[in-house]
Amino acid sequence: MGKVQAQGPAACPLCGRAMGKADVGSGKTAICPDCVALLARAVREQPELLRELWAAQHGQPPAAPPGNAVSEPELPEVLDARRYRTIDRDGNKWYLSVSELNGRPVEVFASTAFDRDHELQSRIANLTTITRLISMVLRYLSLGETLTYEKCLKQIQRSSRQKDDLPDMLVGVLGRYVISRTGEDSAEKEPC
Repeated sequence: MGKVQAQGPAACPLCGRAMGKADVGSGKTAICPDCVALLARAVREQPELLRELWAAQHGQPPAAPPGNAVSEPELPEVLDARRYRTIDRDGNKWYLSVSELNGRPVEVFASTAFDRDHELQSRIANLTTITRLISMVLRYLSLGETLTYEKCLKQIQRSSRQKDDLPDMLVGVLGRYVISRTGEDSAEKEPC
């Protein structure tokens, strides 16, 4: 299928569609609204695909714009939060706090009034793991923060309350995958 070329100077350089005066932007390279929408969606939903295409065409990954060094977004020391009180199916009261940045959720925490109950300690460790990982996903969605295996493991490890609780076991198993990704010997990885 050949590229369609429109007659005249006002043609979209991507699809070749003839553009009316309303479609032509003020920049040197104007593209049609359909291509703008398609590219915007790709940038938003498939940035890795665009990086791969760029690297394939140019032999190197895209560079950051001058003066705009790519860095992780920094969370302020203090965030606004909303606190919610809930009751679970066993009648226990739970407090959920959702921290926000510019009105968007970036962290979630959960606590209960029964922190000294040893039976609840393992449930709380599991809950802490869940809320830490959900917070990472929220920062990815709200701030575009990069997610890595190492960051996930760090958050899971921080939620461990005692040896051999679920978070501790998860770190032990998933940590083997991080080692194998770094190129070290993964021969001792044993499935269950």
